[in-house]
Amino acid sequence: MTIDLHTHSRVSDGTASPGDLVRAAAAAGLHALALTDHDTTSGWAEATDAAAEAGIALVRGIEISTRHRGQGVHLLAYLTDPGHAGLQAELDRVVAGRDDRVPAMLERLRELGVPATEEALAEVAGDSVVTGRPHVADLLVHLGVVPDRDAAFADYLADGGPAFVDRYAPRLPDAIALVRAAGGVPVIAHPWGRGSAAVLGADALARLVDDGLAGLEVDHLDHGAREREELRAIAERLGLLVTGSSDHHGTGKVGHDLGCETTAPAVLRAIVETAAAQGSPTTLVGDVAGVV
Repeated sequence: MTIDLHTHSRVSDGTASPGDLVRAAAAAGLHALALTDHDTTSGWAEATDAAAEAGIALVRGIEISTRHRGQGVHLLAYLTDPGHAGLQAELDRVVAGRDDRVPAMLERLRELGVPATEEALAEVAGDSVVTGRPHVADLLVHLGVVPDRDAAFADYLADGGPAFVDRYAPRLPDAIALVRAAGGVPVIAHPWGRGSAAVLGADALARLVDDGLAGLEVDHLDHGAREREELRAIAERLGLLVTGSSDHHGTGKVGHDLGCETTAPAVLRAIVETAAAQGSPTTLVGDVAGVV
């Protein structure tokens, strides 16, 4: 049973449509896939239809942008109620912050001599619902300023970089509580990657368990063998679920192939059972036989 619980479509910063992503996962031999676009559920309907046709189970999720002690932390939210007004209002606020931020980043790039216009960005971003730094990175690649997204972040867009602009994100404990209130299951994405290790030590994670944290994405390409071992030990001590995921973005993120990191079936069953116990109307769709 092959389960990948963290992927992105072009609704946010991936490069495939939600339907094509689901079909690619089925073709790759996956049995279950989570669609977790950034701060939006807009791809759920298309992905649901594709899962029914492709013979794969779909876990409907979100990757929510949050802040914790001044550091950006991404929170995976599985099987939330899309009709929960509080969660939707917070997602709308996060997306509005993204939308306000992008023109400011483009202006900074122009001040640095890069011909970064909103028209050029629109061509690169296509029909993405949520635009952000990855799309600006793609624009820099398109303009020939940098060779790839990684270089764009390293040279221009990383926190504190010459074109970086901050934006609104909820506090991590508040986001965890909101996901729980919406019937969902909150799991921190790549907790010790991208600078998050400094604010997500064992004591900090223990406090977040009190806020409702359910799991850690341990098996992720941002984590080496030592980090995985330590995170797994912390998760066991705190009673947290351990997930594994590709963080697939299509051609926008090299090396994160579908199914390169996976989650145990028992963990997915626990996620489904937890959401059901909390009253969430959202569950797996598609071919769920043998998955839960």
